[in-house]
Amino acid sequence: MAGLDFSQPRVMGILNVTPDSFSDGGMHNSIAAALAGAAQMTGVDILDVGGESTRPGAQVVPQTEEVQRTAPVIRALRAAGHAMTISIDTRKTSVAEAALDAGATLVNDVSGFTFDVDLAPLCAARQVPVCVMHAQGDPATMQERPVYDDVLLDVYDFLALQIDRLVQTGVPRDRIIADPGIGFGKTLDHNLRLLSHLSLFHALGVPILLGASRKKFIGTLGGAEEARDRMPGSLAVALAALKHGTQIVRVHDVPQTLQAIALWRAVVAGQGHG
Repeated sequence: MAGLDFSQPRVMGILNVTPDSFSDGGMHNSIAAALAGAAQMTGVDILDVGGESTRPGAQVVPQTEEVQRTAPVIRALRAAGHAMTISIDTRKTSVAEAALDAGATLVNDVSGFTFDVDLAPLCAARQVPVCVMHAQGDPATMQERPVYDDVLLDVYDFLALQIDRLVQTGVPRDRIIADPGIGFGKTLDHNLRLLSHLSLFHALGVPILLGASRKKFIGTLGGAEEARDRMPGSLAVALAALKHGTQIVRVHDVPQTLQAIALWRAVVAGQGHG
């Protein structure tokens, strides 16, 4: 999928070209800064470029502004010789279309293809892989008392339904990735229940992506108020996810995660992988 096999864990590096993302807002919101950020992610399998913050309380960014933030950066990444898979982190068809034209090869929709009805048909027509994520509510309100009958089953059922809808739209199942959406309309207990039962989601029959890097629950449990101080906790959660067979981890701290995974794999296998 997208030039990747999943015989080993894959790392998706986060490159937010926004002024207001919760952890790296403003760090990469120019082409030069984005290129510098990408250069620090040597060895990453997927680079996830986002132009709209989806932190709790975030407001919708106009489509034209989101295109202006993301497409030129993706074009510059390709021009600079970056050959890794590039995903566009967006909920909007026009943004995805511009990103694909600029060189993106995967669409990552945090709304699970519920925000824009035209996005799934675009992905089917362009024959690109997609990531479908669960979120309860819109980013502006999603952390206001989220409630589930059973968070595991509710998230699973949503993803199963959306995967079936994508397939019916023309996106083959072997081009779909699923993400349970840690922190998107979930309390600390909801997040922990999902993380401790990630194996359930393999029954969906698609690769699983986990995006928990630097999120609030890590700071709460790890005593790290500032997002930039949550790298150790983020590594712990990523490695715990790998124990459940999670195929992709989406992270801010790429070199540290790659090193941690290399050591984790060597210890599990009892030998180095070179």
